[in-house]
Amino acid sequence: MASSVAIPSDTFKLGFIGAGKLAENIARGVVKSGTLPASRISTAHRSSDRRDVFASFGVKVFEHNHQVVENSDVVIFSVKPQMVKEVVLQLKPLLTGDKLLVSIAAGIKLCDLQEWAGNTRFIRVMPNTPSAVGQAASVISLGGTATEEDGVLMGSLFGAIGKTWRANEKMFDAVTGLSGSGPAYIFLAIEALADGGVAAGLPRDLAAGLAAQTVLGAAAMVVNTGKHPGQLKDDVASPGGTTIAAIHELEKGGFRGTLMNAVVAAANRSKELSKN
Repeated sequence: MASSVAIPSDTFKLGFIGAGKLAENIARGVVKSGTLPASRISTAHRSSDRRDVFASFGVKVFEHNHQVVENSDVVIFSVKPQMVKEVVLQLKPLLTGDKLLVSIAAGIKLCDLQEWAGNTRFIRVMPNTPSAVGQAASVISLGGTATEEDGVLMGSLFGAIGKTWRANEKMFDAVTGLSGSGPAYIFLAIEALADGGVAAGLPRDLAAGLAAQTVLGAAAMVVNTGKHPGQLKDDVASPGGTTIAAIHELEKGGFRGTLMNAVVAAANRSKELSKN
């Protein structure tokens, strides 16, 4: 069967249908990490600005999407969700079983992608905006005839822009609520911490820098030490000290419950949108 043809991991060509910022971030990360040379990556775009951006780091830019598909072993659909169906249907005759198809479009389910493409060798990936700085959290779900080797290949590609996890697609609404929308919650927290610093007497620039670095450092401690965040919190909160006084205020304000509610609200909204 054509669908079982292995993608040659050392020579495969990668194509992006859609040349937006996320596609650019992935392509740059893949090239920078040495995972894939730019000469084996392609995309297509009408805008001279976007064409120039990709060409500037060696990516081949075609005139038309069908040229990208014909030139690629792995095709990543990185167009806006409302455009996915139209684009996949246009390219359907070229989306043969020897090609691995990947979607990073939010809210578009594998069952629909596979139906539109007439090909079940599909993988759905949900990265998030920190891909722009090589710190994405990406979740990968394999479609019908996507092989374990296909999954490993995508883990390597998306590992070039951050960390990856595997999960069943039914978890993707919850993933959206946590890592998809989550950066916005942290931006709010950083802004609020900086405002608190200003209220306590710090200059704005110093407060903003300290807030961002503190969040970055705290996240690194959770990732690098392997300790439970509750334990790390306890390590900072000495008896009768400043930290436990602050935590008391956060608890009175429902800090943890509010964050939990935010994740659930975003997950529920994702469910609603994916039904449309």
